[in-house]
Amino acid sequence: MSTQTPIGELIRDWRQRRRLTQMDLAYDAEISPKHLSFIETGRSKPSRQMVLHLAEQMDVPLREQNAMLVAAGFAPVFPERGLDAPDLAAARRAIDLILKGHEPFPALAVDRHWNLVTANAAITPFLLADVELLTPPVNVLRLTLHPKGLAPRITNLTEWRGHLLDRLRRQIDATADAGLQALYDELKAYPAPPAAVGAPHGQDLGGVAVPMRLQTDHGTMAFISTVTVFGTPTDVTLSELAMETFFPADDFTAKALISLAADRQKEAEKAA
Repeated sequence: MSTQTPIGELIRDWRQRRRLTQMDLAYDAEISPKHLSFIETGRSKPSRQMVLHLAEQMDVPLREQNAMLVAAGFAPVFPERGLDAPDLAAARRAIDLILKGHEPFPALAVDRHWNLVTANAAITPFLLADVELLTPPVNVLRLTLHPKGLAPRITNLTEWRGHLLDRLRRQIDATADAGLQALYDELKAYPAPPAAVGAPHGQDLGGVAVPMRLQTDHGTMAFISTVTVFGTPTDVTLSELAMETFFPADDFTAKALISLAADRQKEAEKAA
């Protein structure tokens, strides 16, 4: 017995998730509210083009657009390939170029569930954790917030934990991903640090960003980060991949990372 959610219900669910009325979505899609109502209630079957058109208006992720097409009786149109697939060679080169070019500062790429895909050589300060957390697949958020991970070394854990959980919550709202919800529930259940005392949120950087302050074997380093995604991807895997690049938030961190990079270069030359 099929348990497939009807396409009309999926469209209604995404519309409500995006906080749109039928009038709003109908206006954006340039169709009549009556037509949209008929689609949502199952009185009218949308064409393949209409499913994709409505999904685009609601910014539905490619993976879920494929699910909507299947629910409407059509084949998926967005492929899902591994990053090692020949068709994604150019994308893989771009990822490697960004990560390598960001050295001596850390950078990494993660999939939709925050599992580590690849990283550059400067990621070493972030690998101070129990071996079980470093066994592939390495989940970056679990590695960061787990009591056996980086959490005990993050001196502003209250702020950083709140930042990551807020970010994950927004991602769940945008994607309706059950795997992300399970991850959020797991992270939320980890022991919470005491309430922050002292500087307001982000005050260290003039109120514009929250740095992560990490105790390492080389001293306390401070990082801010940016996230890069591929523009207009048509592959599911590529649409869900994000590259996070970390920048030093102070001179000490910059000098320490440059020094560590020089040490790695010396070790490589010795081994050659």
